[in-house]
Amino acid sequence: MSDKLHNKATQVGHLGRAPQKFMGAVNTPVFRATTMLFPTVADLEAAVRGKYEGIGYGLHGLPTVTDLQNAIAELEGGHAALAVPSGLTATTLPLLALANPGDHLLVTDSVYGPTRRFCDLHMKRLGVEVSYYDPLLGADIAREFRPNTRIVFAESPGSLTFDVQDVSAIAKVAHARSALVIIDNSWATPLNFRAFDHGVDVSVHAATKYIAGHSDTLLGLIVGSEATFPKLHRLWTDMGVTASSDDCFLGLRGLRTLATRLARQQASGIKVAEWLRTRPEVNEVIHPALPGSRGHELWKRDFAGATSLFGIVLNPVGKACIDALLDGMRLFGMGWSWGGFESLIIPIYPERTRTASRWEAGGPMLRLYVGLEDPDDLIADLADGLARLGGQVATPR
Repeated sequence: MSDKLHNKATQVGHLGRAPQKFMGAVNTPVFRATTMLFPTVADLEAAVRGKYEGIGYGLHGLPTVTDLQNAIAELEGGHAALAVPSGLTATTLPLLALANPGDHLLVTDSVYGPTRRFCDLHMKRLGVEVSYYDPLLGADIAREFRPNTRIVFAESPGSLTFDVQDVSAIAKVAHARSALVIIDNSWATPLNFRAFDHGVDVSVHAATKYIAGHSDTLLGLIVGSEATFPKLHRLWTDMGVTASSDDCFLGLRGLRTLATRLARQQASGIKVAEWLRTRPEVNEVIHPALPGSRGHELWKRDFAGATSLFGIVLNPVGKACIDALLDGMRLFGMGWSWGGFESLIIPIYPERTRTASRWEAGGPMLRLYVGLEDPDDLIADLADGLARLGGQVATPR
């Protein structure tokens, strides 16, 4: 399906399904299968050699899984995709597949915390050198390269601090030095940032979040270029880490409404963020889509839209005040993850993990995720919370 003929809202409704193959069913059915029977010895032996045209075993190739993989690859402009059991698997498997002992790995200082832990504990244990770079370097990342630098791991916007990276400039520098670029594209989704148009070699997604969209599915997606995909596929096969058909079915279900949900959540998120900017308790709102916010100009240049995860910096207050704000929220829940229908809020401490770039917010930080509730109700909930922050008693609603 060509991007020239169909926009994203149409594509998410039609990619990765073929009703005529399944008795006219609109959605690809859930295929639960392990053992696949071969009609002849020749077919069995062909499967052993990887030459069998059918499905050799249920671990790989079930239609529910491949339909999701094909849809995501086409949406993002990559060569092919792989479905894995979680977003963390999606970030770590490409590192294992593409790095070798003695290689140097450059990782953005704003990377997702568990990805950072994996690099520090396991990539180093396997003989890979790891260092971190300031996410705002852009083309100046060249000074961080070593003769053995083979991979740059980016994330834009970055976890917790929402740093927007100049991915195109980073990719140009990396490719000139024969290095690959991997990006965690979970915040934007393939609808708002087509990573391969910006020179990325591998794009990964925590599909648990916006793509699945209902807080009930653990799922990751890896999209590779033609050059990187054979190694990715080899390790995915050898480690046996495909996602289940049930989870891929839920991923496909979420994909169908992704464009509609993101449009609503972009509007709601910006409305809430703009309101927070007016509050005297708030020192800064960090939302790339807001004019004047950190990273806005790069976001405007490179992204087709925004999502609804962003941060705020409060004016200095004690922990008891923050606890009072958070403990009394009615609509914003406290919990990890994001991307579902429900709004979330948590305290964050990005300064605790930065090593290559100093993070000084000037006050305590909160991360907000705006779900599908009415934004006016969410604003009222936040207004009550900010009243508690100041020690005031809000009027019961």
